[in-house]
Amino acid sequence: MKIDPTNPADLSAQIAKAIRDAIISGALPVDERLPSEAELADQFNVSRPTVREALKRLAAQSLIRTQRGATGGAFVNRLKFEDAYGQQITTSTLLLSMNDVSFATACEARYALERACAPLSAQRRTADHLATMRAEAHRQSQPGLTDEAFCASDVAFHRALVDAAGNPVLSYQLAGAVEAMQPLMNMITFTARSRETIIALHTAIADAIEAHDGANADENLAKLARYTQELAQDVIAQRQAARASK
Repeated sequence: MKIDPTNPADLSAQIAKAIRDAIISGALPVDERLPSEAELADQFNVSRPTVREALKRLAAQSLIRTQRGATGGAFVNRLKFEDAYGQQITTSTLLLSMNDVSFATACEARYALERACAPLSAQRRTADHLATMRAEAHRQSQPGLTDEAFCASDVAFHRALVDAAGNPVLSYQLAGAVEAMQPLMNMITFTARSRETIIALHTAIADAIEAHDGANADENLAKLARYTQELAQDVIAQRQAARASK
């Protein structure tokens, strides 16, 4: 592991990258103990505080864990998909907000990915996944439910649908699509949408998943995608008309 001392990039960031690259390549396997701070400082020819900052960066990414005691130190962590969900959601949210991604583009991507899960979810769903979908559809029908609570329930329903596919790679990839894109979509469409229409589609999707009918689940997801797109088009057109009239 090496760094370039002439590189203007922060030295602690370079050290963190060097160690991260070693972890990714397998040179530092899971549960491997890293050299001590003093040893790393000597290896990289930097101060111990600089090494300590690099280790903090790696710990923040869940790539390493620290243990106290005589046999303690910093160890390569086994990163789980669930541990990385937060970073995926944050990255997806930033990409959408910073790159001016259109609603249509975000909606197309999100539902294309989710529809890919539908056949697997219909085959592999567990009683817990199905119970969550049913519970959220029921919650959405409760009188007095706030828009914020309805949006949260909407996300939870689709999260359960995705997780029912039983594929952690898909769940990870869709974490950003569902938990970053869905709230943004809800913000745009919540004033115009019919809760009854959404609940009916959610119920139909849950029925199809329970019946192991992936094709029907996909069909109703396609209907939900079209409905969401139409809502957004109407809302955006109304906003543009309102601005033009001022």
